[in-house]
Amino acid sequence: MSACSSTSPSNVYVPKGTYLIRPVTFTGPCRSRIEFRIDGTIVAPIDYNVIGGSNFWILFYKVSRLSIYGGTIDAKGHSFWSCRRSGHSCPPGARSITLLWCDNVVVSGLKSLNSQIMNMAIDYSSHVRVEKIRIRSPSGSPNTDGIHIENSRDITITDSIIQTGDDCISIGTGSMNMWIQKIGCGPGHGISIGSLANSLNEAGVQNITVANSVFTKTQNGVRVKSWARPSNSYAKNLIFRNLVMRNVGYPILIDQNYCPDNNCPHKNSGVKVSQVAYKNIKGTSSTQEAIKLDCSQTNPCSGITLQDIKLTFVDPHLKRPALTYCKNVQGTHRDTVLPRSCF
Repeated sequence: MSACSSTSPSNVYVPKGTYLIRPVTFTGPCRSRIEFRIDGTIVAPIDYNVIGGSNFWILFYKVSRLSIYGGTIDAKGHSFWSCRRSGHSCPPGARSITLLWCDNVVVSGLKSLNSQIMNMAIDYSSHVRVEKIRIRSPSGSPNTDGIHIENSRDITITDSIIQTGDDCISIGTGSMNMWIQKIGCGPGHGISIGSLANSLNEAGVQNITVANSVFTKTQNGVRVKSWARPSNSYAKNLIFRNLVMRNVGYPILIDQNYCPDNNCPHKNSGVKVSQVAYKNIKGTSSTQEAIKLDCSQTNPCSGITLQDIKLTFVDPHLKRPALTYCKNVQGTHRDTVLPRSCF
């Protein structure tokens, strides 16, 4: 691409209109800054196999000093999800937009619709700012995470609305130094650290803040999840503050027995969860256990702080109170905590 080889800053412009593209890779390193400004709509072919076998639809690989402004991308994932639900042989599916080994990136004003799997993935990248984006996939669409981050650092996600069939934001192994704020999440599975303990030797997650966000009818609120198996991984220095929960399942959740299907390892999680603070979290829970801290027997959670929490249970039939469930957890509470803290 000539824009990448230019010695002066370059612009790639997509005007108004609808444009059909197959899988495309933009490969760096580029010699100068490059800006993509999109006023049009980019769509995938109707045949899900065209992008579904490639893993990536739009991939930026080793591109630094990159800016992407505006535009809509629509992966037309409905027929792919139907294939997945039918149990037939399907391709693995494609992420809609991926940053792989990229540095110094801004993504602003982008709208992602109907991704086959993850809408946006950030892997092995650093100094990325994602702002004012809109992600929308139906609540029943499988594995359509809004934004998935792995092995990346210094990431900011702000002022965005994410409606999807999986995690609004998922933070995987090797991720650190993240600031997430002003997110409207729902429907979806909430904002998650993990899942961790996918393997024995696995990088941890640290220095993550989620703040000033609203969760609406999500399956979970803020969640840390790990499989119940040996692992050297960890999750530490996590802050969840100034959050509103609107009819959310498990608004505060640590799940170290994560197992979404029936093939569970039935061991103890080796993941060490520590120094996690929950501050000023208020609203309503659709599950009676509004606070659930289910930690590892061999690696108990430590340094957990609950401060200024007020969560009530939306019980359609009875006036049952919200509850706190704690197992293998050590921590402290400050100010009012409702439901009542277990430590």
